[in-house]
Amino acid sequence: MIKITFMGAGSTVFVKNVLGDTMLCPEFYDAEFALYDIDRARLEESYLLVSAMNKTINQGRAVIKKYLGVENRKAALRGADFVINAIQVGLYDPCTIIDFEVPKKYGLRQTIGDTLGIGGIFRGMRTIHVLKDFARDMEEVCPDAWFLNYTNPMAILSGYMQRFTGIKTVGLCHSVQVCVSGLLNRLDLTEKYGDGSELKSKIAGINHMAWLLELKDKDGNDIYPEVRRIAKAKNLEKHHDMVRFDYIDKFGYYCTESSEHNAEYNAFYLKAGRDDLIEKFNIPLDEYPRRCRLQIAEWTEQRDKLLAGGEVTHVRSHEYASRIMEAIVTNVPYRIGGNVINNGVIPNLPADACVEVPCLVDRNGITPCYVGPLPTQLAAMNSSNIWPQMLTVEAAATGNKDTLYQAALMDPHTGAQLSTDEIVSLCDDLIEAHTKAGYPVF
Repeated sequence: MIKITFMGAGSTVFVKNVLGDTMLCPEFYDAEFALYDIDRARLEESYLLVSAMNKTINQGRAVIKKYLGVENRKAALRGADFVINAIQVGLYDPCTIIDFEVPKKYGLRQTIGDTLGIGGIFRGMRTIHVLKDFARDMEEVCPDAWFLNYTNPMAILSGYMQRFTGIKTVGLCHSVQVCVSGLLNRLDLTEKYGDGSELKSKIAGINHMAWLLELKDKDGNDIYPEVRRIAKAKNLEKHHDMVRFDYIDKFGYYCTESSEHNAEYNAFYLKAGRDDLIEKFNIPLDEYPRRCRLQIAEWTEQRDKLLAGGEVTHVRSHEYASRIMEAIVTNVPYRIGGNVINNGVIPNLPADACVEVPCLVDRNGITPCYVGPLPTQLAAMNSSNIWPQMLTVEAAATGNKDTLYQAALMDPHTGAQLSTDEIVSLCDDLIEAHTKAGYPVF
């Protein structure tokens, strides 16, 4: 029997998508699904939902088990073939609040704070503090399992797991799959090109800043000139993707993750005293906290709809997890966009960087595909994010506070706004606040 362990199973909607997808695969009809979380109420809700879904779409063939708390973590992992990670250490309250409110005292404004920036760095640090325990447990009780990571900051967490543990792992995001279709929709090109499934595309770079390097129609004609022309015209009026359209104009290419994310990955758009840029590029400050509050407020209604009458249906989603597990078990190859250590796949990015590139999945596991050098300007943009990411990984691995300071100093947005002394002071304040809240970074 194949065992699949879901860490952070209190993420009920995401559990439904990933495990629902998996239950629709014949190879996993009779699998064991182990649900693990530290929140009793949310774990119970997910257990009820997965159990109902097992009956509705899987004729009750799977075995569903639940494991609550750190004391049961090793039991949840024991003998697992696949481990899916979707934890959020510290949740919205207190940790996301800390990540946003403490920097505000220094005049530092953020939008999302889950990938880079000072918020992403500290989210990465406190999450690696927990992942170290996961890795130790897995090395003991399921050393051959694949660790499929969905938790942000993706490059920081996957980079740590791949460089400093013996666990087989890949980082998975949602944005690669929807990049082309989303772009066509925003440019009003769906009537001409459909959802993009018949187009030839190539995407590579780093998580949340992977580049749509190539876009051609079924006859091999380059669509990018048309994309660049329309995107430039679109940015003459307000819309919700202005930063990425500005990327197209200034750097020549579109990237995978949203404008509200990319607004804080550089020094261009969020500047002290420049509210005109916030207005010009329609940038939603404090967007992630706003989403968190909205999701919390809507959760009861979502939960009741999902569990209504016990009849839980599911249609297979675009998430990669079930397709990766299916390809490894059946040896039927599948291609994904995965987060892996570079090792020369993109020659003009650091070899130890965690990059997001096409990967082939089969019985041999997950094999990155050679991409080649990125256009120089794109490699430069990625590199500006890679170095603080790698410094964060090294700070977490070594426990060296100076390295954490250096990660923050090298962050493009933080470094553009604050002095070196201010950045060190901000880091100290965040370390203290997270430690007091019970979520230490070292």
